[in-house]
Amino acid sequence: MAGEVPAWGEGAFMAVGTIAAFWAVSLLFVITPGADWAYAITAGLRYRTVVPAVGGLLAGHLVATAVVAAGVAALVAGSPLVLTALTVAGAGYLVWLGAGMLARPVTPSASGGQAPASWVRQAAKGAGISGLNPKVFLLFLALLPQFTRPAGAWPVAVQIIVLGLVHVASCAVVYTAVGAGARRVLGARPAAARAVTRFSGAAMVVIGVLLSAEQVIT
Repeated sequence: MAGEVPAWGEGAFMAVGTIAAFWAVSLLFVITPGADWAYAITAGLRYRTVVPAVGGLLAGHLVATAVVAAGVAALVAGSPLVLTALTVAGAGYLVWLGAGMLARPVTPSASGGQAPASWVRQAAKGAGISGLNPKVFLLFLALLPQFTRPAGAWPVAVQIIVLGLVHVASCAVVYTAVGAGARRVLGARPAAARAVTRFSGAAMVVIGVLLSAEQVIT
């Protein structure tokens, strides 16, 4: 009985260490600007609250986590045709959104933001941006399993879900801060807000074009 306590303590310590290590790697991914950042910034400038937009982005990451936990992502990654179709769809969606942002840059209003779009529409757009990004699925497929322990007390699928929730929590904090920060810093600077929106739109277009070009080259 005396020998069982250190074993349990070591296992618990390793579990905490694994989660901490994954969080550090995941945070690097989250704080790297990309399509999610671009949409969070736009939502912060365009709407009164970033909650629906960020919620949609988080939903996309949750779906990616569930897909990886179910093993579907491995099948998608192993099927060139399915992966190509997913990539083209996601790239096209990003290009379409980015072109719209370039054509209609945000101009913050003195009333505290516009609210023409419903919360459901904002959330759906966010879910589409993160959920249709094949890089998210492939990153999760390569990253999440590396931090699981097949011999652990929890099934691998459960471990992946837990790690995915840790990642989503980081996304929630960072994306909310990005959107709210953009609103506070650029809300009273229409020219700067338009410039940032155009930059975000261009970033989405570039990401979409690169994703499509990658499929053509390979």
